[in-house]
Amino acid sequence: MTIAIIGPGAVGTTIAAELKAILPETKLIGRRKQSMTYFPENTSKAITIDVSSYDNMNQTFDVIIIAVKTHQLGTVITQLKALAHPDTLIILAQNGYGQVQRIPYQHVHQAVVYISGQKVANQVTHFRDYRLHVQDTPKTRELKTLLSSTKIELILENNIEHKIWYKLLVNLGINSITAIGHQTAKILQLPEMSQLCRNILEEGLKVAQSEGIHFPKQTVDDIMAIYKGYPDEMGTSMYYDVMNQQPLEVEAIQGYIYERARYHQLETPYLDSVYIFLKSYHRQFTQTESE
Repeated sequence: MTIAIIGPGAVGTTIAAELKAILPETKLIGRRKQSMTYFPENTSKAITIDVSSYDNMNQTFDVIIIAVKTHQLGTVITQLKALAHPDTLIILAQNGYGQVQRIPYQHVHQAVVYISGQKVANQVTHFRDYRLHVQDTPKTRELKTLLSSTKIELILENNIEHKIWYKLLVNLGINSITAIGHQTAKILQLPEMSQLCRNILEEGLKVAQSEGIHFPKQTVDDIMAIYKGYPDEMGTSMYYDVMNQQPLEVEAIQGYIYERARYHQLETPYLDSVYIFLKSYHRQFTQTESE
């Protein structure tokens, strides 16, 4: 199986580096040719990973893992015609939900990603975890076998929807609070912020239940406990995007849950407020691009 990873960010570079260690023909693809410096598991031992540009690709791949921000997906879709064949397995390794239907291929799956790292310029530091959860199918089973000798752990799920919604909820609370508050996880030390985060999660859980995704009663407590274990200096992807004045994945996280709340005619005042604030911030970038 030939494998390509699109997106030389923290997740894409980590996947590519760990696959290339065992499967050297793996390609990391981006908008331009460059080299990434990768530090595995927060060590000082650097590995150089070459990035190929779309223009230099003259082959199709059996597996394509897309690891770009959701607002960058449109650009990637235009490139797939040259990179994918009709039977290619395509995995979306990105935050949020609701993007699978945009990919005009037969074998497309949303992954739930647990890979923690940070990209600064052309350097990627991997912090922890190498896990991807995907739906159990014959093709994903074949890929799991291929990856078994690498550090990338492909976990096959009978019902991926449950895993997707749990990760959505985890992202919903902490990403919203840190992005709007312009602070790292330390912001949750404020009782008022902690309560606001809990209120947002309660509304998100209500939406999930209306979608037929049922969680135990203590789920919000469990997620808040996860946040409590974060180091004070830990940021979120949305926090870093705000601080670096970059577009947000708001439509795939807060926006997706907001739209499902509207569909079920649910009252979600905290979620609504968060979505409006973050969408307003994100809109300045889309307006600039259209001018």
